[in-house]
Amino acid sequence: MSLTKAVWVFAALVLCSGGASAQDLSGDWQGALGAAPRQLRLILHIEKGDGAAWKATFASIDQDPDRGAALPVDDLTVRGATFGFSIAALRGTYSGTIAADGNSIDGTWRQGQPLPLSLVRATPETAWKDPSPHSVRFVTVDSNVKLEVLDWAGPQAGNVRTLVLVPGAGNTAHIFDAIAPKLAARYRVVGITRRGFGASSAPSSGYAADRLGDDVLAVVEALSISRPVLVGHSLGGEELSSIGSRYPDKVAGLVYLDAGYSYAFYAPGLDPVPEPAKSPLPPPMPAIFDGMQRYTKIPPPILAIYALPHDPGTTDAAARAHGEALDVKGEALVKAFEAALPNAHVVRLPHANHFLFLSNEADVLREMDAFLSRLK
Repeated sequence: MSLTKAVWVFAALVLCSGGASAQDLSGDWQGALGAAPRQLRLILHIEKGDGAAWKATFASIDQDPDRGAALPVDDLTVRGATFGFSIAALRGTYSGTIAADGNSIDGTWRQGQPLPLSLVRATPETAWKDPSPHSVRFVTVDSNVKLEVLDWAGPQAGNVRTLVLVPGAGNTAHIFDAIAPKLAARYRVVGITRRGFGASSAPSSGYAADRLGDDVLAVVEALSISRPVLVGHSLGGEELSSIGSRYPDKVAGLVYLDAGYSYAFYAPGLDPVPEPAKSPLPPPMPAIFDGMQRYTKIPPPILAIYALPHDPGTTDAAARAHGEALDVKGEALVKAFEAALPNAHVVRLPHANHFLFLSNEADVLREMDAFLSRLK
């Protein structure tokens, strides 16, 4: 789930008729809205698809800590040198003109008010780099399915424990870009973008809970990692519970970051706790909801950090009341979690954000270090 309502776009972009259809638009296109120091940098990444189709992402990298997340574009047209698209969810449109050399597009972004936006084709020298110090690779986990894997490495000497980070729904492994380097000072740190999101493959199937858990195990095995500690945020708790319940000997421990809710732990008689809302819903989510399992026995050592009561992040009275109702449900589930899993150490961070590793980084690092120091 995205932390802010950023301008992120993911879609199959279809070229319409016109002379420009013969142009190669593939690659990264960069532009910025506004003036420094309040510029919003945008990256349009276009890939050649089947036939006349294009696939692309459009990212506002200064608005969201997850550099890899995306939302759908509703329409893109290219007619001759005319280029444009619209994003209904943001009530925004872009229209521009492709330069004769095919390396820039001058146009206007309209979202409430018109703003000039020029997109320039990036080169290896001018491309905006991800500042987080990780390498990127793609690991095959299933037939025609590759997952984006980020590796922040870690200490080069000694017997170093490995942490495998699993993001929440709608996010990619890049959501951990800020905290991962701090963890990498003491541990090897790897992050996985699940299928259907970001740069990972988006097959039409394979979104059941245990299949997603198997994807994580496939990455662990491909990287020759022995008994890692899995760290999951939000829906990432589902993969943790899938692996921990079926293959407890394959992991040294599990860390749930506001992730030990109904998709990760089933408490009979308690209604599910809804995830914080995201609009629009990412395309794979209906299949993920359909494939959820009921996990009740999770043997490995567990650290579960909850944002309870959570920070609603709003002054709207109705929204705050809704958040308070969710906190009541959440507290009931946390108590059931503690009672059913004596191997779990539960920590409540009052008034933390759902993305507690961002809002309460120092608390999360402290609790994780203490938990990891107790593991065999």
